[in-house]
Amino acid sequence: MKTFYIKTLGCKVNQYESDGICLSLEKKGFEKTQDASCADIYIINTCAVTSKAGMQSRQAIRKIIRENPRAKVIVTGCHAQTDPDQIKAIDHVDQIISQSDKTKIATHILDICSKPDAFPFKPADHTAKNYFHSFEDTVKGEMTRAYLKIQDGCNAFCTYCIVPYARGSSVSMPQDEVFAHLKNLNRDGVNEVILTGIHAGMYGLDLLPKSSLLDLLENINALRPVHRIRLSSIEPGEINDGIIRLAGSGNILCDHFHVPLQSGDDDILKKMKRHYTAAMFENTILNIHEQLPLGAIGIDVLVGFPTETAKQFENTCKLIEKLPISYLHVFPFSARKGTPAWHFKPKVNSQEIKDRCALLRQLGKEKQQTFIQKNLNKPLEGLVQNVHDARTGRIKAMTSNYMTVLLDKRQDLKGKIVNIIPEKFEPSFVISGKIIP
Repeated sequence: MKTFYIKTLGCKVNQYESDGICLSLEKKGFEKTQDASCADIYIINTCAVTSKAGMQSRQAIRKIIRENPRAKVIVTGCHAQTDPDQIKAIDHVDQIISQSDKTKIATHILDICSKPDAFPFKPADHTAKNYFHSFEDTVKGEMTRAYLKIQDGCNAFCTYCIVPYARGSSVSMPQDEVFAHLKNLNRDGVNEVILTGIHAGMYGLDLLPKSSLLDLLENINALRPVHRIRLSSIEPGEINDGIIRLAGSGNILCDHFHVPLQSGDDDILKKMKRHYTAAMFENTILNIHEQLPLGAIGIDVLVGFPTETAKQFENTCKLIEKLPISYLHVFPFSARKGTPAWHFKPKVNSQEIKDRCALLRQLGKEKQQTFIQKNLNKPLEGLVQNVHDARTGRIKAMTSNYMTVLLDKRQDLKGKIVNIIPEKFEPSFVISGKIIP
């Protein structure tokens, strides 16, 4: 049994972990295949962030069992951790792997296939101490930009979120390990590393001695183990002036912050158990914009949370309208069994949720257009990607402030940092530019 296929659902942390599983398997002589129907081993890394994500995870498992009934099927990830009985109910699933054992799949895979009891599933125990589990080897993945998981787990327990029940309490990668991975990635030619985590702003608080995300970023900025660093997401209450300054000119942190809002109404925020108010969120965004006028600011919004009235949704819209954001991610609320919000009433009508999402997505397009226009004809730093634009064949460059700019074909620039100027963009938000000396 030498070929494997891996299916990943969910967040950037899951993608990083799947890349790590692939690397570990390949080092042990297994070969990754892009054809799931002929794989000897099928691994699915599931997501549980919504009920729909769990359903999609189960659908993917059933699909491969139909298409490739001879494959050994191994299931891991958040849905497998929170709902193992639903996975066990699917015929021909050979093994469920706990989150805590995800990094060991390659080491034990032969035992999993021949002796299912050799690697037992471990239910989450929130009373026990949690540990940071990392891969022995540095995970590069297949992208030009590499992810590095520096934190896992969450202590927040927002009322709509199942993730703390799947991943346990917040834990951090020690700084010496972070630097070792960054140096290895730089050695492998990676110029941008995206620091990711379930709740990255909590980085270091569990370490002895205690540290912080700011402390880590300051040390990275001082030592410069890679060309640039990007944060995947950070909570509004965890963005301080020190972190913002590190995204300024000449520093290592990209001028791009992705900040979850979820709602612009204070009563809904309280019901969500979000620890900030709309006014606090507004001040944070304005502070970022004041210090980084061309910096990118993306936000997440959760639409149709139980009890959300038309007026409360309007409060969210009004807040977003006046904020200098760059893009907007809009998510319809999906009740997740096992969370407090599962029981909250009254529910918002599904059509009303759909209509509200459409309004916010249109607002997001308007904000994105304004942001792009502000950046046209400005000199920016771009990282050339390893994939071309499918429509034009032109190369893509990712700017520090999170814009994808299409450039003239140059085959020798993959992974390189170049100076560019975005010159124009189309209604489809395709941005075109040129390389400058």
